[in-house]
Amino acid sequence: MPPDVTVLTCGWADFALAGDIGNTGVVKSAGPVAPVDVRPSEAPSTGEGGTREAVARLLMEQGPITAAAVAAELELSAPAVRRHLDALLADGEAEARSAPRRGPRGRGRPARQYLLTDSGRARFGHGYDELAVAALHYLAEHGGEAAVRGFARSRVETLLGAGAQQVTAASGPHERTEALAALLTARGYAAQARESHTGVQLCQHHCPVAHVATEFPELCEAETEAFAALLGTHVQRLATIARGDSACTTHVPLDAPEIRRLDTTTIPTGRQSE
Repeated sequence: MPPDVTVLTCGWADFALAGDIGNTGVVKSAGPVAPVDVRPSEAPSTGEGGTREAVARLLMEQGPITAAAVAAELELSAPAVRRHLDALLADGEAEARSAPRRGPRGRGRPARQYLLTDSGRARFGHGYDELAVAALHYLAEHGGEAAVRGFARSRVETLLGAGAQQVTAASGPHERTEALAALLTARGYAAQARESHTGVQLCQHHCPVAHVATEFPELCEAETEAFAALLGTHVQRLATIARGDSACTTHVPLDAPEIRRLDTTTIPTGRQSE
């Protein structure tokens, strides 16, 4: 039975546990929309942000490249270039390596060359989402829905399996939800566990596969099933980023009878929440 109507807050959105849930089982966000914070790297191609973008693009196109070569190519001063390079290094978007020596070994340290990391290249966009969607469409066409569901469950096993023991070892639903939030955060989901009147709210403020899950909700379904199995209780998915909400929100009741808890580090491939 669904819990009484209770408004929960997950970030900027308000979600009702009952009444507002439609056929999809997802409640749309009703709270105010947060103002968009435009980062310098997303600013127009002028000023500090635009210069850093130009430096990063040059590292992508010509790297490994020395700071002196960057300064000459962009007609910038050496201190300005080094400031931007240091910022890219600090953010993990660039890496430095010693330039190979040519000719007799001279005095002093060899020049450093800079190139972008995978994180740095990501600022220029990639087609990973489109590739994943195309692959799943192919899988659905040739293997059917069962193949897609099997892939979704396998992905969750890989995502959560290594940390499952820390979750299942916790003493109760609340403690397990906090442990699950920590595990999800370590996997890039920016998750939090928040108390409510009738349970705990698991909030995931980021979803790395949201674009793909928009077309393949099996990814969300497999995730919810894994949550129920790890937490040892039935859970209720209230909202998802894939459907346009500001966070993926899962209600974990504290007064519901517990289902069979896992005693291994492997997420089961069956539907444990049903």
